[in-house]
Amino acid sequence: MKLMKLLITAFTFILCISCTLNSADASQLVKGSRGHHVLQLQKELKHLGYFHSAPTGYYGSITARAVKSFQHDFRIEAVGFVGPRTARKLADINMAAHTVYGEARGESYKGQVAVAAVILNRVKSSKFPNTLHGVIHQKNAFSAVVDGQYTLQPDSTAYRAVKAAYRGWDPTYGSLYYYNPRITTSQWIYTRPITYKLGNHQFAR
Repeated sequence: MKLMKLLITAFTFILCISCTLNSADASQLVKGSRGHHVLQLQKELKHLGYFHSAPTGYYGSITARAVKSFQHDFRIEAVGFVGPRTARKLADINMAAHTVYGEARGESYKGQVAVAAVILNRVKSSKFPNTLHGVIHQKNAFSAVVDGQYTLQPDSTAYRAVKAAYRGWDPTYGSLYYYNPRITTSQWIYTRPITYKLGNHQFAR
């Protein structure tokens, strides 16, 4: 019964994220905007290290500067407002942070960067879906999605780990898989060549 509730919660969360992604093309936040979406933007930018004030829900000069810095780092035209491309990138980072937190919140910062790197490596690989949403929500790909831990609110460490992976840090040397040998039930994963060991995880191609 408990597992069923977790699965229902996870499914509901996934639907919400999907709706956010589908509406990204129509979203735009600019100076003078107010409300919940601005508040969420400020919170995410704060987690990522761009917004250094208390979130207010008002899009002023401080928010615009934070957005410009984010856009610069993620190779988006630094215009200072949130259009479709920026909204999609923020949605991807949010999904990745939820996954990293659900999968590796007990690991070191470097260990969390490693998990984030695996996610991004999968997006680049022809063996996996070519979108971050597709990779994360591929059937049984991540235990945190299956058991509902994906719905937990990520902390700043998870967001910063995702940011570091996006900016090129890959402690796993291109790995596509990771697992905890103490708890995995998959025999297949042991057939993959190990590339790196970090914390409780072994990384493999």
